[in-house]
Amino acid sequence: MRMSEDCDKPRDHCGVFGIANHPNAADLTRLGLYALQHRGQESAGIFLLRESGCELHKGMGLVAEVFRKLPKEWWKTPQSMAIGHVRYSTAGSSSLVNAQPFAVEFGQWYLALAHNGNLANGGELREQLKRDGAILQGNTDTELILHIAARKHGMESEPWDALRDALKSVTGAYSIVALCEAGMVAARDPYGFRPLVIGKVGDSIVIASETSALDMVGAVYERDVEPGEFIVVDRAGKMHSSRIGDVERKAHCVFELVYFSRPDSRIFGECVYDVRKRFGAKLAEEAPVDADVCMPIPDGGTYAALGFAEASGIPFDMGIMRNHYVGRTFIQPNQEDRVAAVRVKLNAISEAIDGKRVCLIEDSIVRGNTSKIRVKTLRECGAKEVHMRVSCPPHISPCYYGIDFPDRNELIANNYSIDQIAEMINVDSLSYLSLEGMLSCVEHTKPQDYCHACFSGDYPVKDTAICKRDNAK
Repeated sequence: MRMSEDCDKPRDHCGVFGIANHPNAADLTRLGLYALQHRGQESAGIFLLRESGCELHKGMGLVAEVFRKLPKEWWKTPQSMAIGHVRYSTAGSSSLVNAQPFAVEFGQWYLALAHNGNLANGGELREQLKRDGAILQGNTDTELILHIAARKHGMESEPWDALRDALKSVTGAYSIVALCEAGMVAARDPYGFRPLVIGKVGDSIVIASETSALDMVGAVYERDVEPGEFIVVDRAGKMHSSRIGDVERKAHCVFELVYFSRPDSRIFGECVYDVRKRFGAKLAEEAPVDADVCMPIPDGGTYAALGFAEASGIPFDMGIMRNHYVGRTFIQPNQEDRVAAVRVKLNAISEAIDGKRVCLIEDSIVRGNTSKIRVKTLRECGAKEVHMRVSCPPHISPCYYGIDFPDRNELIANNYSIDQIAEMINVDSLSYLSLEGMLSCVEHTKPQDYCHACFSGDYPVKDTAICKRDNAK
């Protein structure tokens, strides 16, 4: 199990971006990926369409690192469409062979796919493809989709019908963009687990995981790609929409609002900034505390802390500073080095803490390792009391839909009571936002249309391989 750099956060999943009908498609895709860098920092890639054909460049590292050495001609030579991807490995190992977009020869076409999410039946599909003689290069769900599509493809036709049919045979979470010489595709699973939005810049159509990427390239938000929708953008720039399928309930990932999406984005119809402030205000209502100062663990807890401070009347202060030059890829192999990594990333300001009763606002606690370190630091800085408030419910279950939550037995709230956790991390009190309170804070989507399986264990679609493993224990 690979740890995130602060030992106590889930790893992000992926971000996708696509643009059609623009002469600088590659450069705008690069800008869009910068805005999505928080969603994946292991690898990045761009697949683009020129008059002379298709080109792919991808590599390991941050967006700036992957594309730094490309010649200016690569960006300036006219092109018309491009898709891009940033990745964290929630399914498949961290290696160049699994970097996306994933591109294959597809009859007379050269087809590329970029995918955010995890397939719940990915394990079964992989075994079936192997039995049927498929030679798989990597171990990503993205490659599985392409293999299934290839088996359904008529070599003289455009690949979109085959890709649409392939998506009908998979279950789980996928928000994808795809590109070949015939045009660009955007598609989203019927549950709508992961966000995917449509914008326009001039006459060009932009697809992205979050609206912050639209803002980066000057695009205006038009609408979300609907759950179960399959959109083809042809070479003339026209959109054609069809359906992959429908389900009784939607299952938007509520943890996107808690942690993953940027606060300047709108997803699932919600302004992330506003929702996080409402989480904090609701938390202040549910779990009041006598404290002298309310401060966040940056950056995740900042907006919930603002809401908590406004609702409670406790003064807001930034008593912990984050080193923004330490990225999320600061991963260390042993506990001693991980503790050092936490200290490099976050440092407390003694003058803001000494002698005060501190209410510390955190967006989530997964393993509890670094919470203990942070509380220890506050006490070393002279905090009189430390109370922790968490702007989501306790994590009790892993995620199967594109978030790298650890195994169930690594989740601290699955193994210990809240009082026990408070004792373990050495806080004077600990409270989490209730599930009901969290869902009451969304305004534009029905609460029943959110997936909260990591908090409740209520899975809309169960990963079949993990089900077998869990039942065998």
